[in-house]
Amino acid sequence: MDLNHVAVFVKVVELESFTAAANQLGLPKSSVSRTVSRLEEGLGVRLLQRTTRTLHLTDAGHTYFERARVALSGLEEAGRAATDASTVPRGIVRVTAPSDLGVLNLVGIVLRFTRQFPLIHVDLSLTTRFVDLVAEGFDLAVRAGKLTDSTLVARKIGGDSLGLFAAASYLKQNGRPKSLADLAAHACVLFRGKNGKADWRLSGPKGEQTVSVHGPLNVDELDFALQAVALGMGIGLLPLAATRLRKTAQPLLRILPEYSTGGVDLHVVSPSVRFQSAAVTAFRDFLIEELLRVWKSL
Repeated sequence: MDLNHVAVFVKVVELESFTAAANQLGLPKSSVSRTVSRLEEGLGVRLLQRTTRTLHLTDAGHTYFERARVALSGLEEAGRAATDASTVPRGIVRVTAPSDLGVLNLVGIVLRFTRQFPLIHVDLSLTTRFVDLVAEGFDLAVRAGKLTDSTLVARKIGGDSLGLFAAASYLKQNGRPKSLADLAAHACVLFRGKNGKADWRLSGPKGEQTVSVHGPLNVDELDFALQAVALGMGIGLLPLAATRLRKTAQPLLRILPEYSTGGVDLHVVSPSVRFQSAAVTAFRDFLIEELLRVWKSL
């Protein structure tokens, strides 16, 4: 059933005139008359009795009109509610981010946002695994590293380099490496290594070099790696921003500062900005602004 036909019929009855309905709808009178006739044909029942000067509802027409008017009113109300939901910041925003982002005080950002937008509930999932935003129903994600999905809408927050760090207690006990090759003889805290080993590729005075390292700990959570290095477990290859932001039990000391590796970019991504709710848009813009502020302060 064509709801446009129903709406035209209701308008004709409300105005008690095909001519008046046609004028208000901006349609030819003949089109309005044909529309009502098609509705009657579809229903298989006469709704209106027409004369040259007046029109009267049949019993079936009266019953249909009353229910159709209520139904159309409900649809209009639903449309207004949907429009309000897309413009007034309220509802649920589902966000995923690496658990490592605690170093950027993500909890503080969420706290300030919810105070400013009390009608928005933030459903935040912190995880080290890769999340498929579309398949798992997430509105936004914070991604660290190289983006591989070209279908996502992304806003880059900034880029960072990784450097070599150790605790004073570790260096006092094991000595300070004097060259990149010396790392092979040291214990290293491996961030997402494999089987206690990893290949670290760094750029330095002699260009890019790769050194194979090993260590007692392999971990996929950055904050844990930072704490392990600070406690003297070994040398770590860590993001410079994270080492400046995170307070650890002991200071993290930069070693072999002439060596580093880049490519750690931070993005805020979403499946699409089309038909994005006001709540999602509000949180996305707030998150981007706050992360940019933090990043620029480093």
